[in-house]
Amino acid sequence: MANRHAVTVEHLGNMAFRAITETGHEVIMDAAPEVGGTDTGPRPMELLLVGLGGCTGMDVVSMLRKMRQDVTAYEVHISGERAAEHPKIYTSIHVEHVVHGRGLNPESVRRAVELSATRYCSAAAMLGRVAHIEESYRLMDDATGQEQTGVLATAA
Repeated sequence: MANRHAVTVEHLGNMAFRAITETGHEVIMDAAPEVGGTDTGPRPMELLLVGLGGCTGMDVVSMLRKMRQDVTAYEVHISGERAAEHPKIYTSIHVEHVVHGRGLNPESVRRAVELSATRYCSAAAMLGRVAHIEESYRLMDDATGQEQTGVLATAA
């Protein structure tokens, strides 16, 4: 089945776990020392934000390449606010796309971010069902040093 993924999560001791994907990649997860961990890896909830960043980042870079934008560097900064009570889900998430390049078209960057956020990024679609996701972008022109910013309009 092409749309099915499987992972195995193995207990390593204390609060550490190793996840092994079906493609053979490994991720070590751990908890903070105050809850029995030894801080040897990211927390599972951090990995949700990592997944969102990778998903939207791959979309945006792919689209900007197709739009023939001269991107020299790209980062996604993500922060999330969690509920105070268990199960402490993310209630709001901010995603900032920082695009460096030469002669970047602000409308192309805005459109790539918007398409990822509203159509292509599976992680954003899933997390957006339980958390408010705000998307912003910052363009940095390598030639002029100029910076432009924008925020996607959010649904009311």
